[in-house]
Amino acid sequence: MDLEKFMNDLEKKHPGEVEYLQAVREVLESLEDVLLENPQFDSAGIIKRIIEPDRVLTFKVPWMDDNGNVQVNLGYRVQFNNAIGPYKGGLRFHPSVNLSILKFLGFEQIFKNSLTTLPMGGGKGGSDFDPKGKSDTEIMRFCQAFMLELWHLIGPDTDVPAGDIGVGGREIGYLYGMYKKLAREHTGVLTGKGRNWGGSLIRPEATGFGTVYFAKEMLATKGETFKGKTVAISGFGNVAWGAAQKVTEFGGKVVTLSGPDGYVYDPEGISGEKIEYMLELRASNQDIVKPFSYEFPSAQFIQGKRPWEVKCDVALPCATQNELNKEDAETLVKNGCMCVAEGANMPSTPEAVEVLQEKKILFGPGKAVNAGGVATSGLEMSQNSMKLGWPPEEVDAKLHTIMKDIHEACVKNGTEENGYINYVKGANVAGFLKVANAMMDQGVL
Repeated sequence: MDLEKFMNDLEKKHPGEVEYLQAVREVLESLEDVLLENPQFDSAGIIKRIIEPDRVLTFKVPWMDDNGNVQVNLGYRVQFNNAIGPYKGGLRFHPSVNLSILKFLGFEQIFKNSLTTLPMGGGKGGSDFDPKGKSDTEIMRFCQAFMLELWHLIGPDTDVPAGDIGVGGREIGYLYGMYKKLAREHTGVLTGKGRNWGGSLIRPEATGFGTVYFAKEMLATKGETFKGKTVAISGFGNVAWGAAQKVTEFGGKVVTLSGPDGYVYDPEGISGEKIEYMLELRASNQDIVKPFSYEFPSAQFIQGKRPWEVKCDVALPCATQNELNKEDAETLVKNGCMCVAEGANMPSTPEAVEVLQEKKILFGPGKAVNAGGVATSGLEMSQNSMKLGWPPEEVDAKLHTIMKDIHEACVKNGTEENGYINYVKGANVAGFLKVANAMMDQGVL
């Protein structure tokens, strides 16, 4: 396949969808050998079919604010591929949400869900609604208006949304309440639900836990552990919260958190009550991290910068896409960082990934590293289907096993002749093969 020609043709069909095109290129660059070894994929048009979503649904969401004014936002659901199971992927409420970002996330979700070995297809959705600064009542009205359009497109065996940026337990509750009223049934149509109405234990922490479980396996390939390691984390939401907990449990020291306003550096380490304060900060509906430095004197706030300038052994980008660029990667390498594991979706630019791989730094891509969140969502779906709940130890053990299995699949498919593990290639190949073979079995659809 002529990759450049293929990408040029795709860009003509989808002009300006930068994030989506970036995600497609990153996957296709890894599949050259697989496609040569499997000519049946070409004759069946697997690549042409897998890069286009099954359907893209766009709708307006009118809602009334506390002043009685009508506001209108855009809502989306991208149902990308359901070859191995119902569409599965989060809802994101953020002003930056557009079709390109949701298509990139939905495309990544196909392979991430495949890697978990659970029967889940890929999808994504959301809105350009900004929860920041809104009252609980306004958020409830918006969620109810959003679900009024979405409810007939989803179902426990059709499409199972979850949370993402801007959609936490509160929003899932409002969304589920409206779905239940409209559908007149109590089913597992959303994951991330409250524990007392169908949710799974440890789901909020799961993406962060899974990130650290995967990074732990990466370090083990070099005979290393988290014990005594300095760890830089970006973000301060659920992923960063779960990652900070687990790093601390494994004997590492977390020294940074970040937000859109800058980052916090705490040389004493972020553990105990500091980790708990992260939840309070997120729940305050302020999308800033600066107040952390007011609460804890040992923490210094650095405005307008990212935490990758801090000397660390392990970097865990847990915020958003393209937050770690080439210069950041070069700084991490210069400062002796040995492992970068993506807790967010595509947080490293292609140029940054190239730097890290050239220097043979351990680098784990988001579709593998942060699969713990959707894996635990899949476990929640299983519990809902069986009408029971598992204790936290059982969920955590299953999550740990899944992340170890994903790591093994990446090593199997990504180890190069010189012994370096190309986790990007390994994740893409392992995730792709399962979906591609399922598509072959099911015919041209």
